[in-house]
Amino acid sequence: MTAPVIPPSPTREEYAEQYAAALAANADETIFDRPEPIGLFVDWLTDARASEPNDANAMTLATVDADSRPDARMVLLKDVDARGFTFYSNRESAKGEALSVHPSAALLFHWKSLRRQVRVRGSVQSVSAAEADAYFASRARESRIGAWASDQSRPLDSRETLELAVARETARFADGDVPRPERWTGWRVVPDSVEFWRDRPFRLHDRLRFDRAGEGWSKTRLWP
Repeated sequence: MTAPVIPPSPTREEYAEQYAAALAANADETIFDRPEPIGLFVDWLTDARASEPNDANAMTLATVDADSRPDARMVLLKDVDARGFTFYSNRESAKGEALSVHPSAALLFHWKSLRRQVRVRGSVQSVSAAEADAYFASRARESRIGAWASDQSRPLDSRETLELAVARETARFADGDVPRPERWTGWRVVPDSVEFWRDRPFRLHDRLRFDRAGEGWSKTRLWP
């Protein structure tokens, strides 16, 4: 190892002293008794909301663009149910353009405080206009104005240009509501597979993958 900023692997003593509580919390074998992944995900997200310092619903979204190059960025999960995992953004952004060409994606949730992660892979569908309208209306007024002001993912010459665009849109909507721009929408990742990972001592981690099987799910325990 030549990079001193990379922490060394923990010793047996460090596992016992520093990670005992988290590792004990990850020792419950009933995780493998669950028949489907969405309920288990909701349980884990609830745990993360109680322990993560911020944005427990943050997730990495991985897509492939028109040139078959992968890309990834952090976004916020805004809904989850039996249909899938939903997020919102500008359809003209880099992620929106990639999804229009290749409507499939991978998600990764990593909760450091719990020493757990969840991986999701599946196809992507646009949400309905009614769903997009409802979520957009729930956002802070300033965030709604920002959606109108930003040409997301396009080159920006200065912060001042952005602030002028926000001021322009603020004045335009000064006397009324801020409706959803047509270019702003949501997507739902419909999972084909969901893998749950939790840290265990000495890299002997637990991995449980659910794969869609007709109307239900099959389960596979994976080697760490």
